[in-house]
Amino acid sequence: MPRLFTGLDIPPEIGAALARFRGGIPGARWVEPADYHLTLRFFGDVPDDLAADLCQALAEIRAREPLPITLDGLASFGGDRPRALLARVAGNPLLNDLQAEQERICRRVGAEPERRKFTPHVTLARLRRDATPEAVAMYLSQAERFEPLRFIATRVALFSARVSVGGGPYVMEAAFPFA
Repeated sequence: MPRLFTGLDIPPEIGAALARFRGGIPGARWVEPADYHLTLRFFGDVPDDLAADLCQALAEIRAREPLPITLDGLASFGGDRPRALLARVAGNPLLNDLQAEQERICRRVGAEPERRKFTPHVTLARLRRDATPEAVAMYLSQAERFEPLRFIATRVALFSARVSVGGGPYVMEAAFPFA
């Protein structure tokens, strides 16, 4: 059973800029810059037949113009129990439309509905229990200034992940260009 997710791949120069923020939080497992991505939909472990159906269905994403993406700051998920450090994605109705279309397509072929609200981001680190809220807050308050990072996404990718802590390295199984 493959562990699958879809996302937008991050250009190497944006990955290099994000890598400047690595380090400084005890209990952080930093994502390798080559594995940075903007997740659109996490499917988890899926049977091989559903994986094939998802791949075929994703090819039906309607043609669209390349998508401008802006990363505009650092944040964390988890509140009092932080679990991830991330780069935020600025509000983008075109990205939300892409994600919603993809959700409809994937549910049509049998994927379970996504229960979490779509919050576009790029995960920089996964945080273990010893990454305290205080340490994360201090990191965020003392991190160097985050200048907005902009890139143009030109495709959706279907990625597979190893069954392991942290998932990476990720493999691009298929790509679906926008235009």
